[in-house]
Amino acid sequence: MATRTTADRATEDGTTEGRAPADGRTGTFLRVSIALQTLALFFQAATAGLLLSTSYGETLHGVGARVMYGASMLYVLAAVLAWRPGGGSPRPILYASGFLALASVQVVLGIAHVPALHVPLGVLMFGLSVLALARRTSKGATVKCPSLT
Repeated sequence: MATRTTADRATEDGTTEGRAPADGRTGTFLRVSIALQTLALFFQAATAGLLLSTSYGETLHGVGARVMYGASMLYVLAAVLAWRPGGGSPRPILYASGFLALASVQVVLGIAHVPALHVPLGVLMFGLSVLALARRTSKGATVKCPSLT
């Protein structure tokens, strides 16, 4: 078993010093899993409105909840795979695990019918997921601003 040198240390942007960035298949898998999670959360917002106005809204919202929770677990898996074999930063694992914890709280609040906490937490989760997706898809894309002088 080889020991890690300081040249193999992970940097904050997901690359490692001395190794190629974790961008190949594992990076794509991470982006796809975050996108799936974001879409599932958007679907949940839409079905929450249907829940109030139609008879089938509860069924759709329940199915969407299971898909969203599965997408959160997939995000954790993708973050682990991007970290270890890909040589990326372990920081996405922390984000994904925190999101899975929020999803767990969200499920409990939904089952307990506590909309005063369930709805704002859903909005927060959607915002955090969009932010994570934007950060992950903008990695490596550098925007140059013209000088004002």
